Amino acid sequence: MNYVAPRWLPGGNLQTIWPALYARKVLGAPPQYRRERWNTPDADFIDVDWLVDSCSGQSGDDGVLLVLFHGLEGSSTSHYALAFADFAREHGMAYAVPHFRGCSGELNRAPRAYHSGDFEEIGWVLQRFRQHHRGPIVAVGVSLGGNALLRWAQEMGASAAQVVSAVAAVSSPIDLAAGGHAIGRGFNRLVYTRMFLNTMKPKALRKLAQHPGLFDRDALLQARDLYAFDNIFTAPLHGFRNTDDYWQRASAKPHLRQIRIPALVVNARNDPFVPAWCLPSQTEVGRHVTLWQPRHGGHVGFAQGRLPGHVRSMPDAVGAWLLQHSPTSPETRHG
Repeated sequence: MNYVAPRWLPGGNLQTIWPALYARKVLGAPPQYRRERWNTPDADFIDVDWLVDSCSGQSGDDGVLLVLFHGLEGSSTSHYALAFADFAREHGMAYAVPHFRGCSGELNRAPRAYHSGDFEEIGWVLQRFRQHHRGPIVAVGVSLGGNALLRWAQEMGASAAQVVSAVAAVSSPIDLAAGGHAIGRGFNRLVYTRMFLNTMKPKALRKLAQHPGLFDRDALLQARDLYAFDNIFTAPLHGFRNTDDYWQRASAKPHLRQIRIPALVVNARNDPFVPAWCLPSQTEVGRHVTLWQPRHGGHVGFAQGRLPGHVRSMPDAVGAWLLQHSPTSPETRHG
């Protein structure tokens, strides 16, 4: 991906904030979704949004299905999810966005929520898509969702190919400790940390009302960064000793050599959440992993064009790469 930011959009922070708030998300009509509720094995649920105006129809057809796993506090209406929906519609692909628990607009029932290394949930979701969709499946994860998707591919090894043809991770904090410390300092702490905690804390308190005694309410209210929040809420709820244990065990970077399916890892080198120094080199990953590390792009930004710009350049590049690794694509058939 040879992305170069437009001259009117300098710097990693502006390249992160502007695309999410002001750039055009789609080049066509706004995508329309149809929601399905899936009951989980632990008596909970997740909500899956399907693109309803795709040429290839819905689950079960023979075309390519693109599955998107959203980022922290994201959803099917996040700017990148809408842009990928636009790409899928344009290329006649089925498209689905499964929401992590609690992110679809309704609080889930179980004590658990979701986290950056939630490969068990990724695996259950992808297996269900595989059971009901006859054609090839490709998956993309954005930010948190990308790290979790890579962790799933790492855990599955060669057997991942029985479920999906290829995966991609975009702007993912594959070194969670590096990303967590970066977002907890300076401007990042003032803007991004505050933004996330403004939605995460109320959601956690609703979870506490659901399950009294789940965690220390006063300690959560005093949390001022993601490290503290994860220490009180995310880590203990999902089987980790503490934040350090969670960040170490959930990070995808140390296990990239274990991936045995085509995997694309995209990280802008000016991403405020993911320091360039922590990104892997091609010699540190296996032969199945492709690294794209453009100088510009911010965190899930990659805006292009004249003001106000649009965010289709990244989905176009990533989506084309995934299609190249889909067995029904012309590139694969004739390659």
